[in-house]
Amino acid sequence: MSETTHTPDVPEAALPLSAVLRDIADHREARISVAELTEKFGGRAIGALLFLFGLACMLPLPPGATTIFGFPLVLLAPQLIVGASAPWLPQKLKTQTVATADLQKGLPRFIRALRKVEAISRPRLTLLLNPVGERVIGVVCLALALVLILPIPGGNILPAMAVSTLAFAVIQRDGLIALVGYALAATSASVLVLAAHIIVRMFLRVWQVASGA
Repeated sequence: MSETTHTPDVPEAALPLSAVLRDIADHREARISVAELTEKFGGRAIGALLFLFGLACMLPLPPGATTIFGFPLVLLAPQLIVGASAPWLPQKLKTQTVATADLQKGLPRFIRALRKVEAISRPRLTLLLNPVGERVIGVVCLALALVLILPIPGGNILPAMAVSTLAFAVIQRDGLIALVGYALAATSASVLVLAAHIIVRMFLRVWQVASGA
């Protein structure tokens, strides 16, 4: 028997993120659309959706699913940059679906971890989350989102983790978590640059061997 995630007396937007994710994990239909995922968060701000789609990119989903969830990030991050008051996604993107079973494979583990972080998170170092700080986070999330929509095997975990962490910092007004998100973003960039360097070196080496044959 699944645990209750909310009561009629609690507005959807007042629920902790872990409770909303629990509701998604308990979705009864075989597939769930981007529109349905968005509606689960009610009237929450853009940060909540950045968190959701970033988290989805970390789940063990089938090939191509990361691209489905990466495109909303590409559209949502600029909205954070310009200070939009409400999120917007095109109708065609909202109709994209993913198997509920695929989401359920990883969500419970993330929910347990998120509850622990929610218990200790509080508003602090809020200078990092003023309007300028939020725009900087939007720029970083946009750069990471562009990586997420690329078909890079295993290259989605760190960028997705960074996006979700930064988005969670915006939601919680927690500057310490924002610093963790920036560290993850920097680590992600370093790993990708190193991987690109290795691939280029390998390609050049193969080219030299082939040319000399």
